[in-house]
Amino acid sequence: MIEAMTANSPSLLKVSVIALALTLTACGKSDGEKKASQTAVRVNSEEVTVHQINYVLQRQQGIRPEQQEAATKQILERLIDQELAVQKAQDLKLDRDSNVVQQVEYAKREILARAYAEKISQSASKPSADEVTKYYDANPALFKERRVYNFQEIGIEANAEKQAAVRDKLRQAKSIQEFVEYLKAEQIRFGVNQTVRPAEQLPLSSVESMSRLKDGDSIVNSTANGLQVLHLAASKVQSITLEQAKPAIEQFLLNQRKGELMKADIKQLRDSAKIEYIGKFKENASAAPGAEAPAKAQPAAPVASAPKPNALDADAVSKGLGIK
Repeated sequence: MIEAMTANSPSLLKVSVIALALTLTACGKSDGEKKASQTAVRVNSEEVTVHQINYVLQRQQGIRPEQQEAATKQILERLIDQELAVQKAQDLKLDRDSNVVQQVEYAKREILARAYAEKISQSASKPSADEVTKYYDANPALFKERRVYNFQEIGIEANAEKQAAVRDKLRQAKSIQEFVEYLKAEQIRFGVNQTVRPAEQLPLSSVESMSRLKDGDSIVNSTANGLQVLHLAASKVQSITLEQAKPAIEQFLLNQRKGELMKADIKQLRDSAKIEYIGKFKENASAAPGAEAPAKAQPAAPVASAPKPNALDADAVSKGLGIK
């Protein structure tokens, strides 16, 4: 299996140089010779080009130099298979199938919207050193007082009537083992899972509350099927310095700015656009009786959006600590 390759890797640079060399070699030749120099293989009457191979390579990450030749061959063979499938689909007129046409159109809209979001995001400025320091100091649970949590997660199946009794027993139990024995005795179905999570792998909104938990504490949340008990079996402090955290914080704050820019731009576009809801959608968008004006419906999840700053890059933080 081909491993991924980063855009800055020597192997990708080598491919780019080869492609450039092919382009320069084509200079001064006829148009037919230039076109041929970019062709990797002909499949019936169609071509698979060097550009197509390079595009796929650029989407890979981590391919090592010694894997370069094998990776290129595998990608080319996959592109040949793909071209054969495309040609057969066209012979069967599948490109005219209404469902296929809709999928192609939807993919095109997503690509264009994403390209627009990326263009808008380019104007986001890099956070200053003071801003990075301020964020670091304002979030000790992620950095100075960062903890690695050893959780026992207990998923419990219980109807509304049973849930109150389960919650009461959890408060009264002297240990988590006593609580588990209670579940067994009452023949309440449950499952136990043990996880180890550093602070940055928790939802950002819960980091502060989790930092206040002491070893042995438990919290309980409602789920679709019953309850989830999160018991903190143990934890340890593993702080991270400002220097170690700086790359992750910079990226987080930059993503945050990109998101804000995109949100503001979409709002401006909506405000200046003529948006007319039709039929039942008009009824759903209408304000309640007595309201001054219909409220504009906001998209639940915009197709075009900048990276969401809902968490720090956990991998970057962990690598900074040397634990990966």
